[in-house]
Amino acid sequence: MSNTSANFDNLLLALLSRSHTVELGIQLGILALAAGAGWLLVRALRPRVTQLEGVWAAGAGGLQKIGLPLGVLVFVWMFRELLRLWQDELHLLNLAIPLLSALVGVRLVVHVLRYAIKSGDKLKSWERGIAWTIWGGMVLHITGVLPRVRAALDAVAFESGSHRFSLLLLLEASAVIVLAMIGALWLAQFIESRLMRMPGMDLSLRMALSKAAKTFLLIIAVLIALPAVGIDLTVLSVFGGALGVGLGFGLQKIASNYVSGFIILLDRSIRIGDMVTVDNKYGQVVQMNTRYTLLRSQDGTESIVPNELLITQTVVNHSLSKPDVRIELPVQVSYATDLDHASALMIEVASHHPRVITDGNEQPKVFLREFGDNGITLDLAIWIKDAEDGQLGLNSDIYWGIWRTFRQHGIEIPYPQRVVHLVSPSPAATPPTSPPDH
Repeated sequence: MSNTSANFDNLLLALLSRSHTVELGIQLGILALAAGAGWLLVRALRPRVTQLEGVWAAGAGGLQKIGLPLGVLVFVWMFRELLRLWQDELHLLNLAIPLLSALVGVRLVVHVLRYAIKSGDKLKSWERGIAWTIWGGMVLHITGVLPRVRAALDAVAFESGSHRFSLLLLLEASAVIVLAMIGALWLAQFIESRLMRMPGMDLSLRMALSKAAKTFLLIIAVLIALPAVGIDLTVLSVFGGALGVGLGFGLQKIASNYVSGFIILLDRSIRIGDMVTVDNKYGQVVQMNTRYTLLRSQDGTESIVPNELLITQTVVNHSLSKPDVRIELPVQVSYATDLDHASALMIEVASHHPRVITDGNEQPKVFLREFGDNGITLDLAIWIKDAEDGQLGLNSDIYWGIWRTFRQHGIEIPYPQRVVHLVSPSPAATPPTSPPDH
């Protein structure tokens, strides 16, 4: 049996039934030699690979994952081609090559998937599914069942116009599209990592470019994958028309959020780290996606704000031009207090806090707000640069300091006071008494 036909037969049975002892021993020696050569090659290249840094570190990790099986595969293939000149029955090497190829494929796809997608429970399920799919295909190939399975899947088909769609074609298209999308995600992650290493470019612009590159690469991956499996792109015209109608009705809000997300990233009106108020929600922008923006409030709760709201509604950006935020702390003192002395003490307390700005026009100041019913209200105005760290602890520290300082200097923080005037009745208002009865 020739090597060409062996690729379509049961490789395992061919190995057990038609391999002679001497030929099998030679092939075992070839495998051992290939394994040793592959190990030596990986060992020689490992110092150079481990020195790669930055965006090339992911590629270095991939080479370390697949280096040994890939090196052994290359040497097995080379030795098999040389051995063909003297020996025809190479069933063991024919069996070893698909097994090594499956191992390289599983490790490569899993590594690319881990780099393209952040770790999580869904990623683990994807990895298991990909591994089972590749190993299952190799088992079908080795046992000779794969051609029969392909023929059965190809028999289940339907026609649409002049095009014939079989279950085999749809499965192959799905597999090719998934692999193409994984490759596109890996390339998009590579581009994003390169963009994020450019400190001279604005962060919002870098994010906009990375998300645009990701969307473009995914579309290109699908457009390349479909013709690769024999699907004509003209048959998608009906689907494109249906998608246009869907965007006009049910998907209008989703499309609007995606477009709004790119507009926000490009005009840089809202950036990651800004403190904003939108739809009565105040918080820090911690994540900007193409569909929504994530706000984290001071108490740790996170709000998912659709990007359309950031375009159609008024957004208060507390740190658009500069990150400094002004805070006013009202303090009430009695009318008998020396206001100049109290103001100086309040400024001294605020100036000693590490988060308060103490230079330039943003140094602490005290303003007289009003003459109240119970005392005089003074406003302590301070500026901070780290509004994302919250204000509750800052306000508490300053109020505690003012309380202690006022008590040391005898400055009274008044209680609620009321002045009550008691008016006695006048003699003219006293009703006349009746004479006693006799």
